[in-house]
Amino acid sequence: MAQETKWVTVYRVALVCEGAMPCDEDRIRNSGTVNRLLQTYLPDADREHFVVILLDQKHGVIGINTVSIGSLTAGIVHPREVFKPAILANAAAIICGHNHPSGDPQPSREDRAITTKLVDAGKLLGIDVLDHVIIGAEGRYFSFGDAGLLETR
Repeated sequence: MAQETKWVTVYRVALVCEGAMPCDEDRIRNSGTVNRLLQTYLPDADREHFVVILLDQKHGVIGINTVSIGSLTAGIVHPREVFKPAILANAAAIICGHNHPSGDPQPSREDRAITTKLVDAGKLLGIDVLDHVIIGAEGRYFSFGDAGLLETR
């Protein structure tokens, strides 16, 4: 009796460009630069959007990806989804960001927990998490990096 041939699916993984937006600076220099980029990317978002900014070795912006869109008060974020575009784009580092539709950029307990988890995952993958910036109303923002909250155990 002849043995039946088994087949293995072959995949190609790709990062797909969906468009472009203006960016005033060639590199991320500080949290203010990140805030301006996020305010441009998410000008009037009525729900929470979690995004990842992909950076090269010199902190030049490779691209930006929306990881998840949540509700008015919460979003679901998993490290696997945050780092997927970074790996595909060969990013050396990332900056995470999200908006608070309430307008208050102060981080929640959940924001602090996911930031710690992402920093730990980045160390494992060799992709630095340089900051996590939360944008609010009227140009206000909170930077985990500026607040010294990116160190983990």
